[in-house]
Amino acid sequence: MPMDLQSSIQELASELVDSGAEIGLQVAAYLDGELVLDVAAGVIAQGSTTPVTSDTLFLSWSTTKGFTATCLHLLAERGQIDYDKPISYYWPEFGAHGKQHATVNHALTHRSGVPHMPEGVDLEMLCNWDAMARAIADLKPLWEPGTKVAYHAWTFGWIIGELIRRVDGRPISQFAQEELCRPLGIDGFYMGIPNDLATPIATLSAEPVTNPAPTSAFLESVMPAHITNTQVANTPAFQRAVSPGSNGIMNARSIARHYALFANGGVLDGVRLFSPERITMMNALQTNNYDETLGMALRKGLGYMLGGPAEQGGNQIIGPSERAFGHSGLGGSIGFADPDRRLSVGITKNYMRTWADPKEATAYKIAERIRAIIDK
Repeated sequence: MPMDLQSSIQELASELVDSGAEIGLQVAAYLDGELVLDVAAGVIAQGSTTPVTSDTLFLSWSTTKGFTATCLHLLAERGQIDYDKPISYYWPEFGAHGKQHATVNHALTHRSGVPHMPEGVDLEMLCNWDAMARAIADLKPLWEPGTKVAYHAWTFGWIIGELIRRVDGRPISQFAQEELCRPLGIDGFYMGIPNDLATPIATLSAEPVTNPAPTSAFLESVMPAHITNTQVANTPAFQRAVSPGSNGIMNARSIARHYALFANGGVLDGVRLFSPERITMMNALQTNNYDETLGMALRKGLGYMLGGPAEQGGNQIIGPSERAFGHSGLGGSIGFADPDRRLSVGITKNYMRTWADPKEATAYKIAERIRAIIDK
């Protein structure tokens, strides 16, 4: 079965590249805690002849959020943070302007009331952790925290990251390496790349948009166009900065290994980081209310998107299982765990695209084929 899986997904990935649907991509999967799929196809940049390998790194936008949430759950597992306590209990400045009752749970579930970015944010500010944390703490909520869901496309990362720093003392970039990546042997994930990194980083390209959809002032405040683009993503300054909701740099093998921990009951290669009871809390449904940012109802757990029936807001790439959970990123990357199948999957790529029919998306096609093969 693993050989059939490898050859089938390699064939599909190559077809997607050859058709022009993708430029370069990676796919990896773990089953029962073992790497059973590690595929690379295409090139690292539009017009390049340098092939993508399994080691190539990709800036994977909000796929980062899953790693960020996991870091916070490590502190919860150790009894150092309580989901139901106000954010301001750990970070007093965050309580400004009526946010004093916003809880850690609200932050993880995109209900803290501050999905919008600070006014005047630019690349220089994005790369300044203290400036961003101060500005987000000083934001006025758009509504009473807890009353509405609105995907925190950018602000999620600084809120969760600063909570971790306030509780643990280490910046999240260091915490993630020392408490998550090293114990699990994850060698291809960074929140801010080191200056001496030798591994190639793929260059992101965006699909040309001939008839852009109109955007609202609200959406522009949540995902400002002047920073949410490939030009910013490809800059060395941004790639060296720490933005835990949006600029993790990773490969598919590392994404899949991260989620293999959860597909395997909280233990991987003899290293236990989570109890099964904690995982049950992490992927329990918190809300499937309408999301003001994304314009639809979505099933959300504590920091993750959930699978489940489409009519109930389940993410169809993550799959039909209500216990499956993970996180996707702008343009089509994703990572998820499917505990019912003891399966984890990581997909990342460098051609940022959207699809009118979600079932035409690259990640959906790949995930569906993986499930079909392992379910034989």
